[in-house]
Amino acid sequence: MTDETHTNLDRLLRSGGIRLGGVQRRRLAWLVSQYGAPTLDGVSEGRRNGVVILREPPSGAAAELFYRSLTPGCAVVIPISENPGFDFLKSKLTEFGTVGPCGVDGPHEMWWGGIGWSKLLAAADSSTVRPRIVSCYPRGGDATAAFALRHSLERFDLACHIEPIDTQLSDRILCFEKAEFMMRMWAKYREPLLFVEAGVAVREAPLLPSFLGCDVALHKWNRWEMSARTLYLGRTKAAEMMLRAWQQLAASYPAIWEGYLLDQAWSLTSSQTPLDTAWLPRSYHALKGDLGAMRATILHDQQTTTLELGPDPSFAGIARAARRAGRTGAHDALMVMTSKAGTGTAIAVILRDVSACDASAVAATVEAVAGAYAANCGGYGRLELSLCAWQDDVGAAREAAAQARYRILEIAPGQCIANDFFATHGADEALMTTRHLLP
Repeated sequence: MTDETHTNLDRLLRSGGIRLGGVQRRRLAWLVSQYGAPTLDGVSEGRRNGVVILREPPSGAAAELFYRSLTPGCAVVIPISENPGFDFLKSKLTEFGTVGPCGVDGPHEMWWGGIGWSKLLAAADSSTVRPRIVSCYPRGGDATAAFALRHSLERFDLACHIEPIDTQLSDRILCFEKAEFMMRMWAKYREPLLFVEAGVAVREAPLLPSFLGCDVALHKWNRWEMSARTLYLGRTKAAEMMLRAWQQLAASYPAIWEGYLLDQAWSLTSSQTPLDTAWLPRSYHALKGDLGAMRATILHDQQTTTLELGPDPSFAGIARAARRAGRTGAHDALMVMTSKAGTGTAIAVILRDVSACDASAVAATVEAVAGAYAANCGGYGRLELSLCAWQDDVGAAREAAAQARYRILEIAPGQCIANDFFATHGADEALMTTRHLLP
C-alpha cells in the first residue's frame, strides 16, 4: 500500500468512528491491498468490488440486497463482530478469518469474509512463504500412509517432518500426545508449521495459510466444531500462546476430545491477545466421499460418515451459534485485560441485552469499559468482559465467573461508564468487606 492509501484508510476509519488495534489495522490494510479501496456501509446499486466495512448489522431484505451486491472481488469487514446482530449476515457469507480484541486500543473482535475463496486461493499460488509440513503416527503402527504422505509432498518441494511417536493406544494419537509433538516441532524448526494427519493425501501445495500471514489457521467442521486434523501455526507469539494453552488443557483433561480443547484454547487466547485466525476452506479438510473431494488440497482418508467429527454432544448449544459466527459465546470472555495491581482480585463485567440495542451503543459501552479499566483498574488485577444477548446467556456468564471466584458486575448498553468506574466499585467492595469484618 502507498502512503496515500494508508492516509485515506485512516481518514475513512476516523470518519466512521472505527477503532482498530495494530494487528487489526494491518489485516485491514492487507485486505485493501488484495481487494481494492474500502467503503463504509450501504447497499450498492450495482455489483461491487473492494472492501466493505460494516458498522451496523443489516437484517432481512437489507442483508439479502447487500449479499446480492457482492462479487468474488469483494471482501466484507465487520470491525465490531462480537455483536450477535451480525450473525445472520455472516451465515450468508464465507468466513475467512477473525482478529481478536487488541485491548483498549481496539477492544472489539474484527471479522472478515466474502462470497468465496476463489480470489485468495488463486493468489496464494504466488506465496513465497512455505510452511514445513509436520505429522506423526503411533510407533509400531502401519507406516504405509506416512510414506505416501512424504512422497506426495516431494512433488511440491515442501519441507516435512513425519515421525512415529510413543502413544498410549496402538491405533490412535491422543490430544495431549499430538500437542506435545507440536510443541517439539515448534522448538525444533523456525518455519511456519502445518500439521496434517499421517493418512492424508496432499493434492495441491497448501500455501493459503502462509499467504494469508495469519497466526493460526484451522477448519471448523459444520462451521462450529474446530478440527485439529489440519492445523497451521505461524511463527508468532500469539500462535505459540495458543499452542501452549492447547497443550496445557490437553494435559489437564486427557479424556476430552481434541477439537473441544482446541476450541477452548482458541477462545482463551483470542480474548487475551489479538489472535489473527484464518478459518480454512473445506478443500483443506476434505474427506473421502465429499462432493468436492476432486478439488481438495488436503484429502483425509476418513469417510464423511465418520463419528470422530461432530456433532460433539458435550459442546454446549449456547456456544455453537457463536462459533458459527466466528465469535466467542456467552460463557467465554470477549476480552481479558490485566493491570499492574498487586492484588489477585479479578472482576467479570457482563454486558447484557446486546441484541436489543444498536450495535454502535454496544460498541461504545465496550470501549468505555476498556478505557475505564485502563485509566483506573480500581485494584482489580484482571478484567474479563462478556457479551450476553439473552438472559440465559447472562446466567451462563455468571456461573462461569462464580466458578472462577470473580467479582461480578452486570451492566447494560448505554450505561454511563466514567473513568473512575472500577475505582468506585472497588472502593464499595472494600467498604462492604470492612463492615462485614467489624465486630
